[in-house]
Amino acid sequence: MPSYSLSHLADRVLLRDLASLVATDRTTTAALLAHLAEVEARELYRPAAYSSMLAYCVGELRLSQFAALRRIRAARIARKYPALFPAIANGRIHLTTVLMLATHLTAESVDELIAATTHRTREEVEQLLAEHFPQPDLPTSLQAMVLSAPPAARVATGHTAEVALELLQNETLLAAQALVPVAAPVPAPVARTKVAPLSADRYALQVTLAKETHDQLRYAQALLGHAVPSGDIAQVLDRALKVLVRQLEQRKFAAATRTCPRRGKPQGRYVPAPVRKTVWL
Repeated sequence: MPSYSLSHLADRVLLRDLASLVATDRTTTAALLAHLAEVEARELYRPAAYSSMLAYCVGELRLSQFAALRRIRAARIARKYPALFPAIANGRIHLTTVLMLATHLTAESVDELIAATTHRTREEVEQLLAEHFPQPDLPTSLQAMVLSAPPAARVATGHTAEVALELLQNETLLAAQALVPVAAPVPAPVARTKVAPLSADRYALQVTLAKETHDQLRYAQALLGHAVPSGDIAQVLDRALKVLVRQLEQRKFAAATRTCPRRGKPQGRYVPAPVRKTVWL
């Protein structure tokens, strides 16, 4: 039986073993996806009395629904584009990258996209896809939030789990977490902030505001009515952030155009404003 106490290992050995385990895990993941894809293609879950591959993974293999959904979807994509298997095995891309590339892969582009996303983080892949496949700007919207089941959850509760799996066509972790089993109670969604690139120089912002912040935003729109007649929230935020950044720079880096001599004896460690400004510049 393996021991999970590693305090006796030297640093060099511990790091070497960790790297080896990560490499093994990548190889195992690629092999797991290949097996899942082949089992589903042969419908070998039916003789085991399961109605779908998802049900088999959860009931027979004891995977969580979230883990099963991600792996089944990735297995289907990799079966269609086999070049993904070795890329996963050698650590060039990970499962999240495969799922993010799903809607953009073609037989002609798969090698190019693998090369472009090699060793990229999720955020870097998002940015790259936004640059290569730009999306139109989202319509500006500011509305009261009603706590109800997210769209993915509502579909999942009304249809089979296989239909829910198809909701991962544009899969993100948040979307997958929203999927729930049939007849399960639907929890209230957690408010999350997300900034996602739409194109090379355009971003979508989704955020939940407190009532006080909402009221301040509306008041700022009113005050800027002469300069921003449309009340465009993006322009209001741009102006507000420029003022905030300027104030923070002045406070932290003494970035004001004019500096006044400090009066009185400084308390504790003190760096004169001209010095802070010079270092910042």
